[in-house]
Amino acid sequence: MDFVITLSDHALLPLHRQLYEELRRAILTGRLSPRQRIPSTRALAKSLGISRATVTLSYEQLLSEGYLETAMGSGTFVCAQLPDDLLQSGPVVDDRPSTPRSIQLSTYGATLTSAELIRLPDPALAINFSYGRPAFDQFPMDLWRRLVSRYCHLNPDMMDYATDSGGYFPLREAIARYLSRARAVQCDPQQVIIINGSQQALDLMTRLLVNRDDRVALENPGYLGARRTFLAYGACLCPVPVDASGMVVSDLTAIPDVKLVYVTPSHQFPTGAVLSLPRRLELLAWAQKTGAVILEDDYDSEYRYGGRSATQDNRPIPALQGLDTGSSVIYIGTFSKVLFPALRLGYLVVPPNLVDLVIRAKWLSDRQSPLLEQYVLTDFINEGHLERHIRRMRSLYDQRRHCLVHALTTQLQHRVTILGENAGIHVMVKFHTDLTDAEILSRAAQVDVGLTSAHPYYLNGGASGEFIFGYSELSEPQILEGMRRLASVL
Repeated sequence: MDFVITLSDHALLPLHRQLYEELRRAILTGRLSPRQRIPSTRALAKSLGISRATVTLSYEQLLSEGYLETAMGSGTFVCAQLPDDLLQSGPVVDDRPSTPRSIQLSTYGATLTSAELIRLPDPALAINFSYGRPAFDQFPMDLWRRLVSRYCHLNPDMMDYATDSGGYFPLREAIARYLSRARAVQCDPQQVIIINGSQQALDLMTRLLVNRDDRVALENPGYLGARRTFLAYGACLCPVPVDASGMVVSDLTAIPDVKLVYVTPSHQFPTGAVLSLPRRLELLAWAQKTGAVILEDDYDSEYRYGGRSATQDNRPIPALQGLDTGSSVIYIGTFSKVLFPALRLGYLVVPPNLVDLVIRAKWLSDRQSPLLEQYVLTDFINEGHLERHIRRMRSLYDQRRHCLVHALTTQLQHRVTILGENAGIHVMVKFHTDLTDAEILSRAAQVDVGLTSAHPYYLNGGASGEFIFGYSELSEPQILEGMRRLASVL
């Protein structure tokens, strides 16, 4: 061979692996040509001063991978066609004229062509009061990394299809225990179904429960992701107003033939209102009487704050599902707000008679949720890390919430009204001004501050001047500086 092979006894790779890499590199770079004969194992071992067994191991690896081939009585040769070439597809030449054509979409597909997806905040703005994202820099990454490392070894179970599309059963057990003590949810582990975030839960339940033109009631204003899911499946949307006590259930009961109602009772999105106990009982009684199903989205209820008085209760509001005695409520939970959105793990708690059906729908949708993350999350919950993390973040977010509310009231004074300030990781703010929402957004952007208007969250158009302020990602100095900038332009 007309090139130098360099091997070292002090390298991390064993000699046979070094030789394999050298020969493979020579083949790929053309220093060894296709069909070129290479030295015998005995000859190459002698020239390199290494054992014949070392050369044999290298040759066998190259033969098994398709870089070398043997001819009986003739020796060993470089393959005419290398395995790397087989991984690259060449262009197909077609001289026929191509004419683009439109593809006929389904009704579902047609509804998505005009649906605007929820967008992430503009990263170019220095201070962004976006909502919905936790403080990533406060997540216990070292702890999570250690838990992940427990399972990062060759485990055939992790590489195979899951035996149960409902999710890793120890995780379902852990979630059931957590929900019982933290949210007063009543369920067996079998009723807990692991899904890829709350949005998949909405999609699955809509497909299972809602036919085209069925009436679906939802809060107004309300969560865009739910509204767009219902519209995509052809539901007839019935907006129900929200006041300081949550959804106005008396308005809901006046709507005939409602098949499904979607609510965020523990922290209404986006107003922050909490559904009062009388209205919860009224809603449950109405559902039992009419046969309607309640979808309870409990997206960030872990973060409940009292006032500065030690006598005020800051425990999370118990879930609506825990009050249900008629199997009317389907409960949706997610780890996106308490841990991080990229985890893509959430859960459904469904009545016993729907468990098998929802698991079948989950199987058809994506077969299973990722197993590694489920294993890690199980340990994270069982070892107490989840609740410790929530307690720590609740204290941090309470400080940031208090900072934001204080800055709003001192910087803008009578020009703002603050709604829903005692829960979650955002507040809703009403500006008392003659400026339009577009003008407010433009002025804020001029001083490098990002805001989110609440106008799109109203089904039939809402009042102007309402904005959603997230504070979980921002430090107190950023919050104060952002409010100072806003006050200078409003």
